[in-house]
Amino acid sequence: MEILGIDIGGSGMKGALVNAETGEMLTERFRIPTPKSKKPKDMAKVVAEIVEHFNYEGPVGCGFPSIVKNGVCKSPGNLHPSWVGVNIDELFTEYTGHEFTVLNDADAAGYASMNYGIGKGKNGLVIMITIGTGLGSGAFYNGVLIPNFELGQIPYKKHKKIEKWAAASAKEREELSFKKWGKRFNKFLKLVELIVCPDLIIVGGGTSKNWEEFSHHIDIETEVIKAELMNHAGIIGAAVACLREQHHGHLQ
Repeated sequence: MEILGIDIGGSGMKGALVNAETGEMLTERFRIPTPKSKKPKDMAKVVAEIVEHFNYEGPVGCGFPSIVKNGVCKSPGNLHPSWVGVNIDELFTEYTGHEFTVLNDADAAGYASMNYGIGKGKNGLVIMITIGTGLGSGAFYNGVLIPNFELGQIPYKKHKKIEKWAAASAKEREELSFKKWGKRFNKFLKLVELIVCPDLIIVGGGTSKNWEEFSHHIDIETEVIKAELMNHAGIIGAAVACLREQHHGHLQ
């Protein structure tokens, strides 16, 4: 079954057609920069551009960089505060004419890893961490999603949330070396280990492509591995979640 998956990030919005049975991406990834305003209507227009690019007909799965409950945004994350309370499913349906199922972006990436990637068949508590503008996290227990496990929101010292200090955006903003940033990321993983005591941590997102540059700075008891699907996981997982989550936007 061919489904359009869209992965929304703080810096870019990407989409591709996916075979929802095999997890194979059937097209090249199409990317548009996230609007500077990061407001709902501006971002909805970009989503419509992505759908039109693929000349696609059918339901759409979408990973979104915030807490999403039954399609509704519960926290602005790294986006504009006006997102809070917006039914994202219905907003994107209004702008595209397609039914949408929207979920947290790290949950979507986790879906991909747990169904088609290195997490397939892994039992116990598996945490998926995506490194990008923020630090996304998805949790799975014996393969079943525990939604909105937003560990990047943990307060840390003077920071309201640790992702402001330890995400890839902090590395770029402060021009940190992989060594200095890697130690920050390791501190984040230590807190994750202390709070939820996972059986396995899978690291994905855009920065995971530089795994060899920072993985040797990771020093925790829990096994930590790189996601095979890396930056494509959000798109693939969003497409799969469209079939499993089923909280579609309402068409008039």
